[in-house]
Amino acid sequence: MENFTFTNPTKLIFGKGQLEQLKTEIPQYGNNVLLVYGGGSIKRTGLYEKVIAYLKEFDAKVFELPGVEPNPRLTTAKKGIEICKNEGVDFILAVGGGSVIDCTKLIAAGSKYDGDAWDLVTKKAFATEALPFGTVLTLAATGSEMNSGSVITNWETKEKYGWGSSVTFPTFSILDPVYTYTVPKDQTIYGMVDMMSHAFEHYFHLEENTPLQDRMVESLLQTVIDTAPKLLNDLENYEYRSTILYCGTMALNGMLSMGYRGDWATHNLEHAVSAVYDIPHGGGLAILFPNWMKHNLKVKPERFQQMAVRVFGVDPQGKTAEEAGLEGIEKLREFWMSIGAPSRLADYKIDDSQLELMADKAMVNGEFGNFKKLNKEDVLAIYRASL
Repeated sequence: MENFTFTNPTKLIFGKGQLEQLKTEIPQYGNNVLLVYGGGSIKRTGLYEKVIAYLKEFDAKVFELPGVEPNPRLTTAKKGIEICKNEGVDFILAVGGGSVIDCTKLIAAGSKYDGDAWDLVTKKAFATEALPFGTVLTLAATGSEMNSGSVITNWETKEKYGWGSSVTFPTFSILDPVYTYTVPKDQTIYGMVDMMSHAFEHYFHLEENTPLQDRMVESLLQTVIDTAPKLLNDLENYEYRSTILYCGTMALNGMLSMGYRGDWATHNLEHAVSAVYDIPHGGGLAILFPNWMKHNLKVKPERFQQMAVRVFGVDPQGKTAEEAGLEGIEKLREFWMSIGAPSRLADYKIDDSQLELMADKAMVNGEFGNFKKLNKEDVLAIYRASL
């Protein structure tokens, strides 16, 4: 494995009844609070009222930014930045899923930056300062509650990019599984696909001697595979919700990827698709990842064989590494389909008319991927296989 330094400053507050810790965590930073949330589900579930009640207990002055989109928009983040600058906001509280948290990260960094916030996303500038922010997570998926990464869509230019900074870690994140009970079945499925995809992005690397990291990734994948069908049949089961919630956080908080660089090409491929078609991120990953795997099977077939045997129980006897690996890829596709995830771009009524546009957007920064560098020909091949 490579040399590494690991730091994660986010305080993780996990379990039932932890919401009241808002009263002790936020006042450390000030009383002017921007509350950021999505389409209004937190009001329907009663979470909004509980959050407001706790904020009032320490006389917080609350400003609100509702309406954050599933693929958070630059325009929405700019509205939040304007509020923060005009109202002297001390602290931002994101209540929602990964999209709300991702938007909040750009608001936090953009509030301390004098230029266009899009510069931070496109890496024309780098965030060196940010307003402190915390999260109340309501959806197990992205892991944004305990990392510094963010994905933002510029809908006007049809661009969607990931970015991050050492200053965009949440100060704290409250994870109460009870507040994920009302997540609809389809969003629960997309969230589980997303966290598994994060694990796969870690898993496919070229570094040698990572036995512990491999087993950690494999165990997370096995845990999701075992829990997913149980949860989908009992959406308000605390044990299942807590297991999946914890898996989502662990899949992308840095704990699984010490000592090597994962691939991350498939996320880039999906960002280009959803920038054009605005499809659910998890749905796009379910379609693309098996096809990325098949496209790159020959790069390191023994890696795919290990996944097939350890995660999906493939019997390698009498099979080449490629044959066993291919069987594992098909088992992954079958599992995702069995829980209701899409398998083809056609499931979202996407045809071949925009393949060139999507490929160009994926290639905007040149060849990408750490397991294998993808060029435009590779990208188009994976998109075509996904139709």
